[in-house]
Amino acid sequence: MSRDTEIHRLIRVRLAEAGQIYTGNRRELVDALIAVGRPVTLPELLDQSPRLAQSSAYRNLAVLAEIGIVRRLTIGDDHIRFEIHEDLAGHHHHLVCDGCGTVVDVMLPEDVERDMDSGFDAAATAAGFSVTGHNVDIHGLCAECVA
Repeated sequence: MSRDTEIHRLIRVRLAEAGQIYTGNRRELVDALIAVGRPVTLPELLDQSPRLAQSSAYRNLAVLAEIGIVRRLTIGDDHIRFEIHEDLAGHHHHLVCDGCGTVVDVMLPEDVERDMDSGFDAAATAAGFSVTGHNVDIHGLCAECVA
């Protein structure tokens, strides 16, 4: 079974558990998010799938976010971006261009993730805090902005 097929299967199950249906519009939103492969704004998502109505897309994104299928991100430029939740797509971080606002997913090697987890756990324990996860955004300039 392909990764995309498995994501769609998991989404169908999560929606059913929440008493929701995996409609054609919701599937088209998910397909667009998968196709883009990075966190996107609503206008970028609508460019990817021009058949979707903005109001319907936003409503469906809100439902998908509430159920934990889509994740809302506000990174840097105050624009809300959407991506498939990492529970479905895999744990990752973001490269954020401070010039143009582009956000790109990046996966770090397992040993780096383990070291980060260890460091975060130690800092949290010292503060009497219990860690449930982490998100790291790495800021800089993309290749186009550097040029």
